[in-house]
Amino acid sequence: MKWYKRAVRFLACIALLSASTPLLAQQVVDKTQPYEMIKIVAEKTFDRLKSEKEQIQADPNLLKTVVKEELMPYVNYQYAALKLLGPHLKGADRSDVKEFITAFEKYLVTTYAQALTLYTDQSVEFEPKPSIPDDRRIVTIKLDIIDAPRPNIKIEFKLRKDKKSSEWEAFDMVAEGISMLSSKQSEWNGVIRKDGIPAVSKELARLAALPISFDSKQDSQQ
Repeated sequence: MKWYKRAVRFLACIALLSASTPLLAQQVVDKTQPYEMIKIVAEKTFDRLKSEKEQIQADPNLLKTVVKEELMPYVNYQYAALKLLGPHLKGADRSDVKEFITAFEKYLVTTYAQALTLYTDQSVEFEPKPSIPDDRRIVTIKLDIIDAPRPNIKIEFKLRKDKKSSEWEAFDMVAEGISMLSSKQSEWNGVIRKDGIPAVSKELARLAALPISFDSKQDSQQ
């Protein structure tokens, strides 16, 4: 199963749990509290999916707008993109790197939007809230998605704290021990070595431009 399918199932579970605590929807998202932030952002997202269900069914591309407005403000796509490039950053043209970051952001929007079409009813169990020392820069939020009768799905969200603002943003997701960043890095490394960063940016831009559709086959393309 693709990592982004697991991600949306996680978000769906949080939304269902949060439905019993409507006060969360009224709260301002506090990015200095990563554990609570994930729950509230998920609830806000799925509340919107429910309220705009008819419009989304008529025009699935509206899901890209939902992702941009509800999820991306809490994703550090620039940090993730730079980690993906890793050793390829050395000697890289700045304009090529900038183009890659822009393409990667748009790719994430489309990937998450397509994943939101897979919304299903499930339940989730969080591991205890982690203790986070003031000097901690990276934190992992762990949980199990209860997917009976199939085995539970173990999910980890990795978040990074900004030094100046002390705010947290997500930069990676690990599903069943498989990191999204690591898997994409392995997938794209060969292309970058052979054809350069612009080649991957071009492919990401192509994938990002794909329309969103229900029962789409584009999962295999991403």
